[in-house]
Amino acid sequence: MKFAPVFFLLVASCFGNMPSNLIQQGDYHDQRFEPDSALKFYQAAEQSAPRDATLLVRIARQHVYRIDQRPTEAEKLREAKKALGYAERAVESDPNAADAHLAVAIVLGKMTTLMSNRDAIEASKRIKSSAETAVRLDPGSDYAWHLLGRWHQALAGMSPITRGLARLIYGSLPEATNEQAADCFKKAIALKPGRLIHHIELGRTYAQMGRSEEAREFISRGLLMPSTEKDDPETKVRGRQALARLN
Repeated sequence: MKFAPVFFLLVASCFGNMPSNLIQQGDYHDQRFEPDSALKFYQAAEQSAPRDATLLVRIARQHVYRIDQRPTEAEKLREAKKALGYAERAVESDPNAADAHLAVAIVLGKMTTLMSNRDAIEASKRIKSSAETAVRLDPGSDYAWHLLGRWHQALAGMSPITRGLARLIYGSLPEATNEQAADCFKKAIALKPGRLIHHIELGRTYAQMGRSEEAREFISRGLLMPSTEKDDPETKVRGRQALARLN
């Protein structure tokens, strides 16, 4: 749901301290996927609340949104490192905040596309650990289950060459199966059935398993859902590509 700017100005006037006013205004731009504008307010609020884990997670999210806007790989990586820095600060500020650990997993997952195979596999250890911690702290977090599912999906779908490299890094590969990935996505769907990414990634997992009929069912279901989140268009591209490979 989108709100007019005047609504947030009215809401902000109800708060007595400046950080709350700034966060409310930042939230308005966050909901509109306007990271540059959101950051102006969030970073101003940060001056008064540098250890507010919730605020630090918000700031990390804006830097994640900005990654794809950067024109070069080097600039994308710099933006990702900024996001990771804020996510890590959120964990330090509140180790019991599930969203802070989840933010670390999300940022690292985004960064893997900018890394060498070796660095990406090394990062995957932290992705799994952070996602598992988020699930433990908040079993009701659908996106924490989703991230854990993506970890299992990625490791189960590794090529033989990448798998060999992973063995060198891990010593022995941790257990990861498409079945475990599917279970995680099913939990995510049960918690948040309206989030299309859960359906499409469950379908892509079924595709990896050779279960084509179920893959088509869940991918098609996700593709029919309205795009409401920042990454939904990109998720639908992955879904269409997977669907085309099944035909």
